[in-house]
Amino acid sequence: MRERIFLSPPHLCGEEIREVERAVQSNWIAPAGPATRQFEKLISQYNKIDHCVAVSSGTAAIHLALIVLGVGREDEVVCPTFTFAGSCYPVLYQSAIPVLVDSEKEGWGIDPKLLDEVIADRIRLGKKPKAIIVVHLFGMPARMNEILTVSKKYSIPVIEDAAEALGSTYLDKPAGTMGDLGIYSFNGNKIITTSGGGALVSSNQEWINYARYLSGQAKSQAPYYHHEAMGYNYQLSNISASLGVGQFSALLTRIEQKRRLFQYYESQISKYGFEFQQEQDGVFSNRWLTTVLMKPGAAKNSNEVIRLELENENIEARLLWKPMHLQPIFEKYPFYGSGVSENLFSRGLCLPSGSNLSQEDQKLIIQKLIKK
Repeated sequence: MRERIFLSPPHLCGEEIREVERAVQSNWIAPAGPATRQFEKLISQYNKIDHCVAVSSGTAAIHLALIVLGVGREDEVVCPTFTFAGSCYPVLYQSAIPVLVDSEKEGWGIDPKLLDEVIADRIRLGKKPKAIIVVHLFGMPARMNEILTVSKKYSIPVIEDAAEALGSTYLDKPAGTMGDLGIYSFNGNKIITTSGGGALVSSNQEWINYARYLSGQAKSQAPYYHHEAMGYNYQLSNISASLGVGQFSALLTRIEQKRRLFQYYESQISKYGFEFQQEQDGVFSNRWLTTVLMKPGAAKNSNEVIRLELENENIEARLLWKPMHLQPIFEKYPFYGSGVSENLFSRGLCLPSGSNLSQEDQKLIIQKLIKK
């Protein structure tokens, strides 16, 4: 069988080896070293945001954001239902309550109109949400102007989950920098990677300082171990950060490659009944993953049928996110739906989108898709 074609594998550029060697030669293997600070600076500068702390994952960054905002037991946090579970798990870590909200049809992000209605309803019930989590799905920015209008109307802070959207912009503003706090992920499948890692950003220095303190086991300034708060082992290691420093040099190229890959897929298969996630006015997506929707009513071309056909050829594809309100771990929590996320899940498929996907392999994938 041919070598496996993965959905979104890491893509190294060569600079990573030099940066890792530099870290190893300095003997700075432990967390919070010079490479970690350099990586944080690169993230801040690229996204034009003042403050950044690098952490062990995007999920850890969301968890710290919730703590910084004072979210605790029985507090409610509005979350999109159409996302990866890591966007919502931290709400449970805080013994808080996720309030799940459906998507809008165009960009698939949380529906701003429904969001307004949901918050009004929760306030009517005496349960004003403590925070709103917004996710930029598959690299596509959510409708931030409308979402921020709602957040300001009710004075509820916004956490931007830009785990998949480094390099994406909304009205020329970098994804992850428009809310009160933003997060990124550098997992192995992201547009650049530290193997596993994430970051929390904000224009509020006090929040980032507090998150940094918590991420290092909440060790207070003292000549002995002194702890006044519950801390977490969330620091990003200097070695992992050195990978990120090397990867950052290729970010613009990776975005260009991802977008070119999307454009080729779209040009070749849209006429065969495949629908694509489209950029709206003022939106620029890094196209982290190319996703398609099957033509409505075409049972023989169902997403699972096609996924299995590709799998038989050792090609990895994946269904879109199964909505959180359909997940056993989240099904008991409040959900406000419009049917959009369930429709997306029933019709959608993520196609192999590696920035190192060869033209030959992409043509093979397209051949398998249009064959149906």
